[in-house]
Amino acid sequence: MDAIVNDYTSATYGDRIADVYDDIYRPTDVTDSINTLAELASGGRALELGIGTGRIAIPLTVRGVEVHGIDASEAMVAKLRSKDGGGQIPVSVGDFANLDVEGTFSLIFVVANTFFGLTSQEDQIMCFETVASHLDERGIFLIEAFVPHVYGFAEGNNVTARPLDLESVKLDVTVHDRMDQIVDIRTMLLSNKGIEKYPVRLRYVWPSEMDLMARLAGLQLLERWADWRRSPFNSGSRSHVSLYVKTTE
Repeated sequence: MDAIVNDYTSATYGDRIADVYDDIYRPTDVTDSINTLAELASGGRALELGIGTGRIAIPLTVRGVEVHGIDASEAMVAKLRSKDGGGQIPVSVGDFANLDVEGTFSLIFVVANTFFGLTSQEDQIMCFETVASHLDERGIFLIEAFVPHVYGFAEGNNVTARPLDLESVKLDVTVHDRMDQIVDIRTMLLSNKGIEKYPVRLRYVWPSEMDLMARLAGLQLLERWADWRRSPFNSGSRSHVSLYVKTTE
């Protein structure tokens, strides 16, 4: 497994899965997230980290928000640009730990656990620091992510299955490194085409660790919800939407 891990880069996931991403993760109702993001942008510019195929960015643009993006995978960006409205969104290709963008933004956001795609604590801290340098004075940094579950990865290994349709099944084979908080997943799509394999590597972060990263970058927690409907966050919440702003003296 070490050789596989060593070959994994920030672009690997997107480059491998771009052609089937929208089929595997079929569009869900994003109304609540789009409404919230449009409100938080407050008429200013927004930047999406890990913009991918544009699941959020394109409808947000339709709402009148000036959206910019960054993504490590040229293949994912190509999919975005092939869609109606996607070609007009300015996108930088690169690792969002160190933002290669100009100017400041009213809203910077990263959704669907994509922040965990930065697979070292150092890169995650650097992301907070660079985000802070690109936020307007009243700007907001929003992160949507799962809350790590103590028993979620069994004894370090786990296999889950989900049928996609009558002809295909999605299997996720997971290996968990508790010490470094790393989850290595091999997604396998079984269909009439055979077996297609897509690797993904995550470094999960507890909300409290995320708040500390924010403090190190000169940011502070503004609000935390359990979901996009702004349900109260509590010890039983399985996900969170966290909003950070610049620390006030």
